[in-house]
Amino acid sequence: MGVRTWIGSWPVYRQFTGDDPLGRGAAAKSAGTERIRARVSEADRVVKSVCPYCAVGCGQDVYVKDGKVTHVEGDPDSPVSRGRLCPKGSATLQLTTGSAREHRVLYRRPYGTEWEPLELDTAMEMIADRVIDARRRGWQWESEDGLRVRRTLGFASLGGATLDNEENYLIKKLFTALGAVQIENQARI
Repeated sequence: MGVRTWIGSWPVYRQFTGDDPLGRGAAAKSAGTERIRARVSEADRVVKSVCPYCAVGCGQDVYVKDGKVTHVEGDPDSPVSRGRLCPKGSATLQLTTGSAREHRVLYRRPYGTEWEPLELDTAMEMIADRVIDARRRGWQWESEDGLRVRRTLGFASLGGATLDNEENYLIKKLFTALGAVQIENQARI
């Protein structure tokens, strides 16, 4: 490498002799900087999402490559979080790729000590059967005063803070249609 080439590689020299007198662009780049690539640059697509941890609803950009989530970061277009995420939101990638994530239904029988895998269809049938049975056993046509109530006290709903308004609306509609009156949300408690 000649002296002229060596001096030409200095950012200050490039700044004063090139088209970048303020040193904010090409003049400030070194060979090492040129090789650096953003960790999200190889993603096939970016999917807009909402953080699932709390009711704030921070926006997230989810980077996907070959159908798998590779990175999650704050969405700068979100009016809620403006690109920022708390420590929990920053760790959202672990929800999809973490080794502790279960990808199957697990069931523990009454008085059982071990979890066993269960088919999703079987689990859904068990839940439906139990809701119908609890509704049937706890159904009340009238109160003790003789007032018509048409309700069940056989089950209740307690929603979590990660549910958004639309999900809470649908849950309220579902449980009201089933006759439940004990419908609450953790965010209100």
